[in-house]
Amino acid sequence: MAKTDMTDSFFLKDVRILDPATGVDTTGHLRVEKGLVAEFGAIGVPSAGIPVWEGEGSTVTPGLVDVHAHFREPGFEYKETIESGSRAAVSGGFTAVCVMANTDPVNDHPEVTLGMINKAREIGLCRVFPIGAVSLGLKGETLTEMGALVRAGCVGFSDDGLPVKTSRLLRRALEYAALFHRPVIDHCEDRDLSDGGVMNEGWVSTDLGLRGIPAASEEVVVARDLEILKTTRGRLHVAHLSTAGGVRLVREAKKRHLHVTAETCPHYFSLTDEAVRCHHADAKMNPPLRTEEDRLAIIEGLRDGTIDMIATDHAPHAPFEKEREFDQAPFGIIGLETAFSLGLQLVNSGILDLSMLLYLMSVRPSRVFGLPRGEIRVGGMADLMVFDPKQSTVAGVPRFHSRSRNSPFSGQKLPGRVRMTFVGGKKVFDVREEGQDL
Repeated sequence: MAKTDMTDSFFLKDVRILDPATGVDTTGHLRVEKGLVAEFGAIGVPSAGIPVWEGEGSTVTPGLVDVHAHFREPGFEYKETIESGSRAAVSGGFTAVCVMANTDPVNDHPEVTLGMINKAREIGLCRVFPIGAVSLGLKGETLTEMGALVRAGCVGFSDDGLPVKTSRLLRRALEYAALFHRPVIDHCEDRDLSDGGVMNEGWVSTDLGLRGIPAASEEVVVARDLEILKTTRGRLHVAHLSTAGGVRLVREAKKRHLHVTAETCPHYFSLTDEAVRCHHADAKMNPPLRTEEDRLAIIEGLRDGTIDMIATDHAPHAPFEKEREFDQAPFGIIGLETAFSLGLQLVNSGILDLSMLLYLMSVRPSRVFGLPRGEIRVGGMADLMVFDPKQSTVAGVPRFHSRSRNSPFSGQKLPGRVRMTFVGGKKVFDVREEGQDL
């Protein structure tokens, strides 16, 4: 399907204009010319020439940036495609998304990388940045040719879904990726300790009779990775932190000035393992939902800067896969269309302010991964989100834009509503075109 709007110039009336990176927080109008911010604030309304849209008191901010998503293409298009994933992204306010390498074929050669990039450009919705595999075929044996992958367009390296298999391989990956100033992103899981577990090990798993995954499974690999990081000049990024112990280890490493960053996901600060009782396989992800103590530690990690950013780990699966018995269902939930609203719950409860949430979901991820990002300054790139904080959204109503539906938040009323999304000044999402009039 073609882009929502091909023009790259517009005028947006009566909005709050907010960008924590530039320090802008004002009200008025905003004008974009040829994909760049031309002026904003107390400016006159143009008489003609470019589209004029009513903001009606909404807030315009830089677009969100997600450094951890699965678009499944190539190889698993029945779960998601680059097009459906991109539509989910822009409907959630995301203008840039990093997509993981566990496709089929694996993104371990430049041809696969270029195929992803070219397909995303053809679709013309969000900006898509591939993450290359650390090891050929995700087998944990032989390093990929990282230089060739960087030249093709990869912005980082990960065997996500699997940890970097050995300490030796991780050390080599950190050293090699450092030559290109790219991070190695690790899924921190000791698979021997996980031992076929399907949810967090604790009272709930015991009560439900399900095999558990202990918190130590995450923490021992975080500890391993940080010790290896000390011996290199590399950059380590810890994916989807879920445990109090993991947060503590990263916090201590930052005090020692190690070059480590970390992300968490909205489900880890919104839910606990109790959600498995009512949401079944839609609450099954890896790492699993943890305890209330872990959830609070994740929130504190966001508050004090230990956790650098919020990512989605958007992991779509077809309904027939998630409808299997819990033990047999795959790990993962979709997240691009609910992430910002779940973050707004932290704002509404006074845990974060809106500027901090935007820093965690736009500014910091773009800086760590070296990605282009919208900026509200004259000459800044017009990758923008327009949302109404007074409105609410019912997740998945009238539909998710993702090809999949696996979300424990489906049907829940969540704060905020994304009204429009712009990439390079082009309107790629408008809620009014979705049959959801405000």
